[in-house]
Amino acid sequence: MHIDIIMPQLGESIAEGTITSWLIVPGGRIEKDQSLLEVETDKVALEIPSPSTGFLTEVLIPAGHTVPVGTLLARLDTEAPDTGVVSRVGGVVVRQMDHSPADENHYSPAVKQLAKEHGIELSQIKGTGAGGRITKKDVLEYVAHLGTAEKAPAAEPKHSTETRQDNQILPLTSMRKTIAERMIKSRQTSAHVVTVFEADCSGVAKFREGRAFTYLPFVIHAVARGLREMPLLNSSWDETGIVLKREINVGIAIALEEGLLVPVVKHADQKRLTQLGQEVADLAERARSKRLQPEEVQGGTFTITNHGGFGSLFSAPIIHQPQIAILGVGAVHKRAVVVHDAIAIRPMTYLSLSFDHRVIDGATADRFMSKVKNYLETSAWEHVL
Repeated sequence: MHIDIIMPQLGESIAEGTITSWLIVPGGRIEKDQSLLEVETDKVALEIPSPSTGFLTEVLIPAGHTVPVGTLLARLDTEAPDTGVVSRVGGVVVRQMDHSPADENHYSPAVKQLAKEHGIELSQIKGTGAGGRITKKDVLEYVAHLGTAEKAPAAEPKHSTETRQDNQILPLTSMRKTIAERMIKSRQTSAHVVTVFEADCSGVAKFREGRAFTYLPFVIHAVARGLREMPLLNSSWDETGIVLKREINVGIAIALEEGLLVPVVKHADQKRLTQLGQEVADLAERARSKRLQPEEVQGGTFTITNHGGFGSLFSAPIIHQPQIAILGVGAVHKRAVVVHDAIAIRPMTYLSLSFDHRVIDGATADRFMSKVKNYLETSAWEHVL
């Protein structure tokens, strides 16, 4: 029996997706729910599982192509194909049993990343996986086998001056292109204004002692309380009026090597501190391993970007459309501050709010930030643990 593999609907506002990698070679056997291909949009990157056990008999859209939702990508056969079965890859006929499992498009992203980190040509490695596929274990064993052998110095190119002057071109990924388009559109759409507040994290730091918490869940909890009291910050612009959102769904910007993803903590105002910490950690881990579900990046009403994780003190982040505000959280550093007319050393952070001046004025934004600052500095966290 033949099973069609089509480009899935990866979100309510997503009309197309890019195939970044086929994870099974044409003719290769695959188990039900085993990852078949990797798909990427501006909002999510994930591996698509096989709907059935069978053999990949046809690949109609090769890696690197962007196609609309509903496009036929490949076909599976639940019965073993004979040696005469062929595959059409982008119009090219490929004999299934003659197709090399070492085709670069069929290395898994993890294998390619390992090879890149160690400067290894994958063609030098013999795969032990299904159909001769190279696994992470194969790469690690190959690296271990190389040991500490010295590498011969690279020969100086004949035209060294010209080579040094050449610029390297990094091809744009689908995610990078779309992020660029969305950021420009956001700047052209919203009247961006930024206000910056400073918060004393002494209470949070003391509560974190002996507990496995980052600062982010505390910020989310404070922001959710602020949004509940000032719903205008939890809205979007519409030509017919300002749309106040019933739910408080906080998006968390996660940095990836190739860009950003913004998974969403749904109903953040209804969750306790422990729930927020666990959910953020889970979303971040699955965002980086490309295992998010499309619905997990949908429905955000406000966004937090924790740029302080890389040491940044403060920033002016760009609003995630169609929202009207985004909060930047800077690094927490101990600084000398004045407390009750005396100098004290306190763990301090900068909070920067980029907001859409079409919807809210500076006074409204500052009142919201005052609430967030106050909740961070004075909350009794034991009661929301």
